[in-house]
Amino acid sequence: MLYIVRHAKAGTRSDWDGDDSARPLTGKGRRQAIAIAERLAPLAIGGSLISSPAVRCVQTLEPLATLLGVEVVRDLKLAEGAGFDGAVTLLATVPDGSVLSSHGDVIPDTIAALERRGCVIVGEPDWRKASVWQLRRTDDGTIHEATAWPPPQHD
Repeated sequence: MLYIVRHAKAGTRSDWDGDDSARPLTGKGRRQAIAIAERLAPLAIGGSLISSPAVRCVQTLEPLATLLGVEVVRDLKLAEGAGFDGAVTLLATVPDGSVLSSHGDVIPDTIAALERRGCVIVGEPDWRKASVWQLRRTDDGTIHEATAWPPPQHD
């Protein structure tokens, strides 16, 4: 199993003064990140944590990194505007249990690319912030099934 997480709730772009890649999670986003970590911790044993370099994506995985005692690796392949090729490449090479954190443009494009390669989407897609995609691989590494989990509900 692999997991792709859309970063949790961050402040709005229009209210942020500065480099957008430095925009952090809100209080709600931090609570979502903790809930995601609690759900993924038993599933992410032995995997890698890989994130877009954007602060909000790294912060989304930090509670999970703390629970697992591992570091979050930043990778430009998951950066906003990077397209799907890099993400698809990562998904083909990371160990089972890996969790990737990215953005609202990269994730839908990546899931669509996987679908074009034969991956079946089970249930309704969910593209909201803090949603998680669970990806099943065959023994040869092909991703054959994807299921979206809704974001944790925190006020």
